[in-house]
Formats: sequence, C-alpha cells, structure tokens
Amino acid sequence: MRVLFCTAECSPFFKTGGLGDVAGALPKELKRNGVDVRVVLPFFSKISQKFKDQCQDIVNFTVEVGWRKQYCGIKYLNHEGIDYYFIDNLYYFDRPNIYGDYDDGEKFAFFQQAIIEMMEKIDFIPDVMHLNDHHTAMIPFLLKEKYGWVNSFNHIRKVLTIHNLEFQGQYGPDILPEVFGMSTERFEDGTLRFNEAVNYMKAGILYADKITTVSPSYAREIQTAEFGFGLDPILRMESHNLSGILNGIDYDVFNPETDWRLNNHYNVDNIGVKQLNKRELQERLGLPIRDDVPLIGMVSRLTYQKGFHVLLQEMENLLQFDVQVVLLGTGDAMFEQQFAYFGYKYPDKASINISFDETLAQQIYAGSDLFLMPSATEPCGLSQMMAMRYGTLPIVHEIGGLRDSVQPYNPGNGEGTGFGFNNFQPYYLMEVIKKAIFLYWDERETFENVMRQAMRKDFSWQQSSQQYIALYNGLHS
Repeated sequence: MRVLFCTAECSPFFKTGGLGDVAGALPKELKRNGVDVRVVLPFFSKISQKFKDQCQDIVNFTVEVGWRKQYCGIKYLNHEGIDYYFIDNLYYFDRPNIYGDYDDGEKFAFFQQAIIEMMEKIDFIPDVMHLNDHHTAMIPFLLKEKYGWVNSFNHIRKVLTIHNLEFQGQYGPDILPEVFGMSTERFEDGTLRFNEAVNYMKAGILYADKITTVSPSYAREIQTAEFGFGLDPILRMESHNLSGILNGIDYDVFNPETDWRLNNHYNVDNIGVKQLNKRELQERLGLPIRDDVPLIGMVSRLTYQKGFHVLLQEMENLLQFDVQVVLLGTGDAMFEQQFAYFGYKYPDKASINISFDETLAQQIYAGSDLFLMPSATEPCGLSQMMAMRYGTLPIVHEIGGLRDSVQPYNPGNGEGTGFGFNNFQPYYLMEVIKKAIFLYWDERETFENVMRQAMRKDFSWQQSSQQYIALYNGLHS
C-alpha cells in the first residue's frame, strides 16, 4: 500500500496546532505497520537550519498557476525513517506565517498543483492520497477535472481528513481561471459554489472517496447546523462516506518516563514522583510551593472556540478557593489582557504566561493536578490526552473529541479519567471544577486512583492507525 500524505504543516518542522501533530505522528505509525507512506509539505522558510542543511534537491520544474509560470523545486529528507518531500518556492513560502496571507488561495492552489505534478517526476504514484483540511482539499477535484487525462493517476483513491471545519478556504470564482487555469463551469453549476465563493473544503467533501474527521462525535456534530459552518447539508448528503477516527498522540514524545523536559521521570507505578514536578513548576513560576493545593493547568490558544469567555466569567469566583491556576498561551488580545489582570491581582494563586513555550507546556502537563479545557467546540483535542498521559486529570466540556476521550468520574463506582460538563454555561463549568477540587482535598486516595486510570488509557496512534489502514484497504477492495 503506497500512501502520499499531503499536509500544510508537520511536526517537527513547523506547526500551528493539531494538524501538525497528526502529520508528525500518524505516518510514523503507518510505516511501522508496513505502509509505504511518504509526506509532502511546503518548504516554509521558518523550518530550522538543521533540517534545511539535511535536505537534498532532487528535481525542479515549472507549475502553471493560471497565467504565471512558477518555479517548483522538490527537496527530499529522510527523518526518523519517513520520506519527506518539500515543495520549494520562495515567492509563496518565504514568509513568517503558514496561514493568513492575502493570497492564501493562490499559495495553496500552487501547492496542490505542484503535489500532483510532482508524483510522476519523483516516480511515486500512490494508491491513496491522504489529504488534510482545505489546504489540500482541491486535489480530488483537480485529479478528476483537470488531470483526468493522466492515465497513471486514474487508480488513485482520495481520503480527506477534516481537522477543523471552521476553516474552509473560500475565494472568489475568478480563482478557477486565475490560478487553476480552469473554466468556471463547476462554479456556475453549483458544485464548488458556496456563499457565492469557490469553497475548497466543499470540493474535497464532494470529490474525495472517503471523508474522515478526527473523532467520532465530531463526525456526527458537523452534520448539524450548530457545528456544520454551512456545509452540514453537504455532509449529510455524503454521510455514507463520512466517519470519525479519534486522533492519537505520539507516545515517543509525550512520555513521563523519558520526557527530556522533565527532571523527575515517573510512570503509573510511581506516581508520587509527579509531586516533584509540581514543586519545580511552582518554584519556576513564583507560586507558593505547596503539595496540598490543587494546581489547575491550561495550555491553549486563547480564543472563543476554546471557551475562555465562559471561564473568564468564573475566574474571580474560582480564585476565592484555595487553588493555583497556571495558564500558558496566546490569542485574542482581550482574553490576554483579562487573564493578565487576574495574574496581577492574585500573584500567589495565578501565573499567567502569555507566550508559546514548549518546555513550559510539558512541565505544566506533568506538574498540574488538573487540566482545564472548556472548549466551545473541539474536533478532537490532543491536550486532554497529553494531560492524562502525565496523570493530570482533564476538566472538559463534553463535546467532539473531548467527549470521546475523557470518561467523567463516577462517584458510584470510582471509574473515570477526568471530569466533564454538558451545559456550556459558566455556572456548570464552575460546578465541575468544584467537584474536581473537592475530590482532591477530601478524597486524595480516590483522586490518585482516577489519575492511574487516566494514565492507563491508550491514546497511542497504534489503534487509530489500524482504522486508517482498514479504510485505505477498503478503497481498493
């Protein structure tokens, strides 16, 4: 089975979120299971010099982006046993950001056409192209409508994974002739049209052979008006091709026994060592060093999607309790300022870190007792899995992948791996936080049992990769 995994971001080269983590981890697990998988991504200038120096230039050619003739170089790197191909073009990829440029439609149009035209030149025609989000979602459409005359492409099956439906890639109809060199026929007949724009994600949903999302619950949710961002009728129509496969996390990277960012390593059998990481975290952040206070961690983008507007309504209330709160993240300026205010007002209880720091993030996962994720929507979420791996109990809104990965604590039988609330209101969030901190104060032995149950959950890619392999095989059966 030959698979070409197409992505706009990929750890460890560059990433902005969950897509980068998935692209870094899933191909490794597929490879372990005998799949000939290769990854193609843009050669963004922000890639570290270490990786730039290891890349080999293997071929270059010209891609026609409408009337423009653009240079395309292919760089090759084998990293940790995986073959990576980088699409090189300074005009499109020598930029500080991966997304958010005025010409994203053109940039990713070049990227997708370059991927297709690269395949014959590197002599790798896959059985399956695994596409991710709208940055590569036009490829199934292009393979049929523009490159259908290339016989060697006709057997390729296309899988599109939706990591976040909110971002769809919508551009004016002129983009078809201007950057794809195609007629507007498929816009005019309604196939690609959405809100009077060409919609890359809609194209992928209609033309891919199979569509997956990053959790079973999210696959159901995006078929509703509440979570479908307008595409829910299309997704209901294609529901026979739609399934949800829960993401995993990279157990080589997120491992409390070996994590190089921690001074004190531990596992489920010597969970008491975790307390040393808590003390070091408190010391690093200038909080009182206390074992008896529940430390609540957060590592996140500060956005409405992540539910921080609901938490901020209860922050004053929360900080009346004997707790410590540690936050790491950047995002909406209003949220940054409001959290910073609580950091100034309660310096012995709240450490607010408006930055991005991977080492501190790991120390928060390992040093906290509780991990707060009040997301309004969450296609999958990886932070709750990382927290559980480190024995830190998540407090989550039971939505999307959070519902699929966190089992709320049941006082009746003692089972559970965290705490959850259903009603997305400040009162219910506060009630579940209180439930968690009271369990910490009053029933420490029970709390530690739940920690062990969380650590024993298997969120490795092994299980999920088997589901993807079954999906790939089903396309050719």
